[in-house]
Amino acid sequence: MKQLVQATIAIIIACFLLFFASRSLESVGMGGSKDTLTVYNWGEYIDPELIKQFQKETGIHVIYETFDSNEAMYTKIQQGGSSYDVAVPSEYMIETMIEDDMLIELDHSLIPNAQNIDPYFLDLPFDPKNKFSLPYFWGTVGIVYNPTMVPEDLTFTSWEDLWDERLKGKIFLVDGSREVMGMGLNSLGYSLNLKDDAALRKATDKLIQLTPNVKAIIGDEITPLMINNEATVALTWSGQAADMMWENEELDFAVPEEGSNLWFDNMVIPKTSKNVAGAHAFINFMLDAENAAQNADYVGYSTPNSAAWALMDEEVITDERFYPDEELRKHLEVYENLGLEWLGKYNEYFLEFKMNLN
Repeated sequence: MKQLVQATIAIIIACFLLFFASRSLESVGMGGSKDTLTVYNWGEYIDPELIKQFQKETGIHVIYETFDSNEAMYTKIQQGGSSYDVAVPSEYMIETMIEDDMLIELDHSLIPNAQNIDPYFLDLPFDPKNKFSLPYFWGTVGIVYNPTMVPEDLTFTSWEDLWDERLKGKIFLVDGSREVMGMGLNSLGYSLNLKDDAALRKATDKLIQLTPNVKAIIGDEITPLMINNEATVALTWSGQAADMMWENEELDFAVPEEGSNLWFDNMVIPKTSKNVAGAHAFINFMLDAENAAQNADYVGYSTPNSAAWALMDEEVITDERFYPDEELRKHLEVYENLGLEWLGKYNEYFLEFKMNLN
């Protein structure tokens, strides 16, 4: 009888140990702890040293995951399988996430470094009063090219230069429907947020005329390929162009005068967060002037942090290719949330264009 009681007690103790071990592992796996913070960001979009510094200053362990499109980020957060504490979506996706009740309102009293952001980048239509997001990086969509490998009369101050027959098989395009369809729309004088089938049809037909010049439609690998002069022209984002130009000094960047995209990536706290206090601390840390300057220097994209500008190379922040002044910004448009129906149409027209590539 005594042995039976001892065996029963042993089993009960083992069950308790297994239960608590399981809960502990679950907490680690889900990133749900005040000592853990899970950040979901674009690839190569933060200085790793800043993550180490944040961990050292706060004692919070950072799990850093990356995505390659706003849509992929949205889907994963919406599914709720992972507990992300901070994410960095673009403006039109922030608007969508607000509409779908996926974000936590920010407590601005916990983010005093928000005062470092230039007012131009605040209170924008996709998030009035910045209730749900604060700026991380911003930039434009334009054309990076090697002037030594294209005819002298092609300066890409106009989208029309891309259609020049002398560029046959020389152009890379980023694999993004908004960017490519926007280029087609802008080249015809249309808004890149247009909801009009006839205009989208015209833009697609014009893009199909571009196919002889298109070498490939690709993702992040566009950077090393342009650095190594494996193509002479590419449609890309300004920060990506800056990375290329840092490695290959022959390259140049232009934003066509007909208009283009002015984009913003902002930090948000998804409702999946299990460390809201840590998320606020991380956002505030990234908005510190010194940290923002260090991050901008490492990543190569434009920072909206005006306090950081005083700590950066003047040659960088006065380069209008990457820090266009307000007059130039008047020709640029921020992506609007098109809604599922029209986003689907943009994707369909983009797919049609891609199917026409040789």
